[in-house]
Amino acid sequence: MPTSTRRTQQERRDQAEAALLAAAAELVVEQGVRSLTLARVGERAGYSRGIVTHHFGAKQTLVERLARATQAGFVPGLGGLAPGLDRLLRLLDGYLGELGSLGVFNQAFLLLWAEAATQPELTPIFRERDEAFRADLREDVEAGIADGTINPEASAGDVAVAVVGQLRGIALQRLLDPESVDTEQLRRSVTGFWHRALRAPAT
Repeated sequence: MPTSTRRTQQERRDQAEAALLAAAAELVVEQGVRSLTLARVGERAGYSRGIVTHHFGAKQTLVERLARATQAGFVPGLGGLAPGLDRLLRLLDGYLGELGSLGVFNQAFLLLWAEAATQPELTPIFRERDEAFRADLREDVEAGIADGTINPEASAGDVAVAVVGQLRGIALQRLLDPESVDTEQLRRSVTGFWHRALRAPAT
């Protein structure tokens, strides 16, 4: 019985946190990060401010959790893939594919990321998230060089910066002017570009 009770409490806690993060994402999309307060998040989600404070403590923690939640799983199906050229290309294809139907969490992430350049409380959060993204890309390039599928002259660091910049830039354009960004066409052209740019020369 105690184990069952604890499990139920944890499920309730997880459900409440998911609802609060969803409410926070909606507020960011609708009114911007400046509108985000613990009280407003609680009101939107149907919880008291005390519950929000219990889960997050302060707005900074809420924003950090929201940043992680909005970026986690942006491209599904990559967890079991070994680092290398194939994973990198699948990431590109999957990322651009997800932009075809931007959900509220993805929109919130992009808006928060753009705000991070001028909002000191956001800067370290998104600097860390971008560095984690670049680290995965560097790992892919280094693994591809090691297994012979990527040109050994490729710079892992340069590729990582360029890919993150390209994907984020396309995403923001998609957010601002959806009709001008053909994500299905971009899936083919961008993925094809990086395949040609990175593949090892034929021997």
